[in-house]
Amino acid sequence: MLEERAYWLAWSQIGGIGPTLLQRLQQNFPSLAAAWTAKPVDLMRVEGFGKQTIETVLQQRAKLNPEEFIEKHLIKNPCFWTPADKDYPSLLLEIPNPPPVLYYRGLVDLKENCGITPTVAIVGTRSPSEYGRRWTRKFSAALATNGFTVVSGFAAGIDTEAHTSCLDAGGRTLAVFGTGVDVVYPKPNERLCDRLLQQGLAISEYPAGTQPNRTNFPRRNRIIAGLSRATIVIEAPHKSGALITAYQANDFCRDVYVLTARLDDERSFGCLELLSKGAHPILPNSDRLLSEDRLLEMLGAMPKLDRAEQLSLFPANPTVEKRTPPLEPELAVVLSAIDSGTISFDTIVEVSKLEGGTVSGILLQLELLGLVSQLPGMRYQRC
Repeated sequence: MLEERAYWLAWSQIGGIGPTLLQRLQQNFPSLAAAWTAKPVDLMRVEGFGKQTIETVLQQRAKLNPEEFIEKHLIKNPCFWTPADKDYPSLLLEIPNPPPVLYYRGLVDLKENCGITPTVAIVGTRSPSEYGRRWTRKFSAALATNGFTVVSGFAAGIDTEAHTSCLDAGGRTLAVFGTGVDVVYPKPNERLCDRLLQQGLAISEYPAGTQPNRTNFPRRNRIIAGLSRATIVIEAPHKSGALITAYQANDFCRDVYVLTARLDDERSFGCLELLSKGAHPILPNSDRLLSEDRLLEMLGAMPKLDRAEQLSLFPANPTVEKRTPPLEPELAVVLSAIDSGTISFDTIVEVSKLEGGTVSGILLQLELLGLVSQLPGMRYQRC
């Protein structure tokens, strides 16, 4: 196992070999140690390994001794996991491109790593409105006091509010850095970082000393989504990092929740886009009031799980026989599109021949009527 750990680290140093190609190497060879000594003809059989990539591999691995390199690397980077380590976060192993090396600093909670402690991401714009800040504080504090770990990206704006409010409530939070875990960015968050390391964990796929680089931050968003069983988007304009996180969460079959906001607020245009594609809106309760309790109700108050239990965001519902009430024509069309099994949002739009926004609204009505339920990955089934 220790040997394989060294080879995960060594392969991550080869130019052009990212998480996806590493996954393919792992699938095509008995171990990454075996892949390290593989002949060019054997590497050629791996999808994505062309002539130029193989030449790069041959040149760079000839200059690198994995066992010696890991000993030197540990001097500046004493704390990191690879997929060969038993404590590597299990939720990240479910995504198609987990970081080959995951550096950390702070307090480790192995229940989080095993997926037992429920983790929820809160993300949003760097320039939030007071409305966005207020609800971030409310949601983060509510999650913290109800046993959830809050995950975010340590950026200015919504991320900072999420981390701070969680800590103020005595909770635990994970911050995914776009720098090395020893580099605080943005600088105004230095005091927040000190607090976070006392109650939580800083995580990064970049080694110590890595400075801010604009290309690193979009890449780290997959880690935020991958570490979390659900992602909450507070405010997000078009082309924001929060939208990247939400779409990656959807790709990973994790649930996405969106704070409802004003239709004419540019900071919410990305949220409206997510809603049109089937994300869960955080709606007011029966008293027409939006509250933290409403969010907890939607999350299903995730129970603490034993390792042997299957992880599920929502508790199982008892089977209740229901008669379908009379429906308006468009509702009936959408319901009939969900014939049996599970079906994706895009397929429902295609089958019903209705606009995406119309279908999204109808699905919400059908959920409130107890006729359909939404599953991870924006898929639906009849109740």
